[in-house]
Amino acid sequence: MIGGCLNMRRVNWFAAAALMGTLFFGCKAKEQTAEAPPPEQPKAAAPAQPKAEAPAPASTPAQPAATASAPIEAPRKGFDRALLRPTLLKEQAPETFQVKFATTRGDFVVTVNRAWAPNGADRFYSLVKHHFFDNASFFRVHPGFIVQFGISAYPPVSAAWTNATIKDDPVKASNKMNSVTFATAGPNTRTTQLFINLVDNSRLDRDGFAPFGKVTEGSNVVEMMYEGYGEMPGMGGSGPDPSEIEKQGKPYLDKNFPKLDFIKSAALMGTAPEAGKP
Repeated sequence: MIGGCLNMRRVNWFAAAALMGTLFFGCKAKEQTAEAPPPEQPKAAAPAQPKAEAPAPASTPAQPAATASAPIEAPRKGFDRALLRPTLLKEQAPETFQVKFATTRGDFVVTVNRAWAPNGADRFYSLVKHHFFDNASFFRVHPGFIVQFGISAYPPVSAAWTNATIKDDPVKASNKMNSVTFATAGPNTRTTQLFINLVDNSRLDRDGFAPFGKVTEGSNVVEMMYEGYGEMPGMGGSGPDPSEIEKQGKPYLDKNFPKLDFIKSAALMGTAPEAGKP
C-alpha cells in the first residue's frame, strides 16, 4: 500500500475482503458467524455471521438505567421448549428495553431502541424472553473488531432456528463501538447470531448490518472476553467451529475450548428512560 507497492496492496485488499466475509454468519456451514459482521456475522457463524448467522469482522480484520430490574438467575439447566417452535415467538418488543447479561467475565447491559431496527429488536426480545442465550458461549472474539455469540448451547434449539430468518431492516443507526447487531449470511438471513462492535465499525453500515441496540453498561466486560483460541477455522484460525457448536452444543466447547466465556443468563430488566442516539 504505502510506498506504491502494488503487490502489497493486493495482499491487503484480499485480507480485508476475507475478514468482511466472516461477518456473514460466523460461519455456520450455511450462514455466517455473528449470526455475524462479525457475533449471520458480520457472517453468521455456521449458518449465520460481528455467517453463523455470522457477524464477521469488518473489512480487515459485533446510559440509561433500567427503571426496573430483576435478579439475575443462576445458569439454567435445559431450555425453554417454546424455543423449538420459532414461528410462534413473534411478540413485538417495547419501544425501548434493557437486557442484563450475566457472564463468566462479569455483567453488561444492552439497551435496545426498536426504532433503529424493528425486526431485529423484536427477534432479540423473543430470544431473551425465552432464555435462548442462557449458557451460550462467546465463540468468536476478534480483538479490535467484534465479539460474536448467538448459537444455542442446545443442538435441538439450534436446529429449530436454522431457517427461522427475519427480513432485513434499513440501517438507521451506525455500527459504532458498543453497538449490537445481527450477523448475517446475506440479504434477509438473520436468525440468532449477534455481534458487539469493539471499535467503530461504521464501514459495516453500507453492507446492511443494522444495529438495534448498544451496550450501555459493562463495556469493559465485553472487551475482556477470552480471545486465546483465535479465529474460526473458516477464517484460517483454530478456534471454535460454528457448525460443530450447532451439532454438539456446549459439550463440544467445554471439551475443546474450556476457557471460552459464556452467558450464565440474559434477562429483561425493563424499559430504558432514554434509548440513546444512533
